[in-house]
Amino acid sequence: MTASPTPGGIAARLAETACVNHPFTLTDGTRLSAYFDEYRLAANPSLLRDTARAMVSLIPDETEALAGIELGGVPLVVALSAATGLPASFLRRLPKRYGSRRQIEGADITGQRTVLVDDVVRSGGQLLAMARMLRVAGAPVSAAVCVLERPLGGRKLLAEQHITLHALLTEEDLPAQRAGDAA
Repeated sequence: MTASPTPGGIAARLAETACVNHPFTLTDGTRLSAYFDEYRLAANPSLLRDTARAMVSLIPDETEALAGIELGGVPLVVALSAATGLPASFLRRLPKRYGSRRQIEGADITGQRTVLVDDVVRSGGQLLAMARMLRVAGAPVSAAVCVLERPLGGRKLLAEQHITLHALLTEEDLPAQRAGDAA
């Protein structure tokens, strides 16, 4: 088995590939001068694979399933599922309006200790909403993993709801010239 990439090596590669120095507006209207482009990460097969391999160590031992949040968490959860052998589910922010009309797709994770997967965590609100949805559906959630954590209160908010956040990188881990105020 190939050794997991080091977070430092991944940080440089992620900064080079996915940190974009260009104006970006968050959903709350906040404007940033730079952002983390999860699509650039997902579009780079070797970087996605290596990022997932580096994230494997963040997954708690008792984990039975993974759940990726649309859209940035979906390619990550697929790669993590392949790297860990754990089943994956895919979470929509809103139920599908046609077809299955589901909000949770993929593996049946009812009763399985599930870890949430997302690309970037800021305030933690989206992860918390998804954790509540999974808990109502019968999937216990006590942990979440992400590629990049921004220090905007997400860790604290999740901890208040008994969810431990495990981040591969924080802004401080990214090379300064590319990180900016990456979303």
